[in-house]
Amino acid sequence: MTVWDRPEPPPRPVPLDRERIVAAALALADEGGLEAVSLRKVAARLNAGPMRLYGFIATKEELFDLMMDEVQAEILPEERPGDWREALSGLAHRTRRAALRHEWLADLLGGRPSPGPNGLAVTESTLAALDGLADIDTVMRAVETVSSYFTGAIRREIANLRAERATGLSKREWQRASGPHLTKMLATGRFPALSKAVYDGTHVDAETSFTTGLEWVLDAVAAKLDHP
Repeated sequence: MTVWDRPEPPPRPVPLDRERIVAAALALADEGGLEAVSLRKVAARLNAGPMRLYGFIATKEELFDLMMDEVQAEILPEERPGDWREALSGLAHRTRRAALRHEWLADLLGGRPSPGPNGLAVTESTLAALDGLADIDTVMRAVETVSSYFTGAIRREIANLRAERATGLSKREWQRASGPHLTKMLATGRFPALSKAVYDGTHVDAETSFTTGLEWVLDAVAAKLDHP
């Protein structure tokens, strides 16, 4: 029995329900990451005893499932996509924007899918946009490939944001700080390909990098859908 199938207990003596519990957990996670979330801390935020929460949620993993599904509502498209490419591109960009609002989401992306109503709706919308374009196995591999790309790209971007906060250095400041060492190492001639990338490559912002990589992945998917 999943957390969505299990009935909630009466909301007394302290007014309580899963919606309030999840909202409190989301606030804690947005403030301090997943490590800031525990049933004890959520209960304290709601002025309730920790044992009261166990009537609604059995484990912290169930709480994470509920939190993830709540954010999936932000990823669900507002209207039916025009075609499969718009559906997958929209999924990637909405997931990235959700992760920038809720950085902890990056730590949960790519794990086992939870059968929450919003998560199921996102999956249904995505698969429906590719229905009939190829056999189901090809469709599933296409979705997995795009999901793997944006999951990795989002995690890298969030890791960089966390590094900026941890070090107090922006990306440009960090590059300047490590520049003398990197220059010395490149001058040895041992890293010609890296030297070309550093000195001749165009450095773009995170959104441009994300969008460019996504378009390349979608082009590859398109080739498979055209020639399954």
